[in-house]
Amino acid sequence: MKKIIVTGCNGQLGRAINQMYENRTDIEIVNTDVKELDITDIDKTLALVREVKPYAVINCAAHTGVDACETEVDSAYRINAIGPRNISIATRETGAKFMHISTDYVFAGDASTPYTEFDKPDPQGMYGKTKLAGERFVEQFAENYFIVRTAWLYGDGKNFVRTMLRLSETRDEVGVVKDQFGSPTSAAELARIIDALIWTENYGLFHGTCEGICSWADFAEEIFMLAGKNTRVKRITTEEFNAPAKRPAYSVLDNYMLKLTCGYVAADWQKAIAEYMKNEMEKGSV
Repeated sequence: MKKIIVTGCNGQLGRAINQMYENRTDIEIVNTDVKELDITDIDKTLALVREVKPYAVINCAAHTGVDACETEVDSAYRINAIGPRNISIATRETGAKFMHISTDYVFAGDASTPYTEFDKPDPQGMYGKTKLAGERFVEQFAENYFIVRTAWLYGDGKNFVRTMLRLSETRDEVGVVKDQFGSPTSAAELARIIDALIWTENYGLFHGTCEGICSWADFAEEIFMLAGKNTRVKRITTEEFNAPAKRPAYSVLDNYMLKLTCGYVAADWQKAIAEYMKNEMEKGSV
């Protein structure tokens, strides 16, 4: 029986991992959230990993509030940087594998072609800066590690898809940004990418998103179409949206290393959102 510690188990990715492995009799998932494990505390992190002696730790815990990170800087560094550092130290001591999840926000977003793992990071906001610091700590302190950068994640929890569907209940038109481009990625597909890596010794840095490119406005239109909503999308600019933190205009990730080293090709974003919407409608969530 292989034990896997999942931090941030109540988030979208944590839930997707649990769902993926729920029928596996050879795996025991040890779920933790902030109440069970404060990853910013080195002693508590070491104690738990020493006690469980896991095969791997999958770190889904993060301070993901992009705007909030601009003002909650210390908290963002503690969770997004110090936390991964602590897990790195603990997994190195016990010999466990470490799967750390990072973000497209480590890039400036001024490219015109998808970013590969070989492109230089240049985060523009505190969220990206703290997540990049976390990556650096993993590289410095962990031994058997995978870093997987993802983007535009949605799953079982608060996300863009559910926000759009909620707004569509009371509005005929919703303003959505037209000049930010990325690859919407389902938590279920990211979980499958993690599964493709974690049983291997194929360590290092990877990008893990769905294939294809769209804008947030394109994504919203696809959601409304799949849900059978008549809500119109008003295409607005980033400047008009006026968010506190700067967002990357182009943060498309190329899963280059994933394809090159293990031949894994992720699902197209349109196929993934169709699968997600079908499941949501079957559950009566939409």
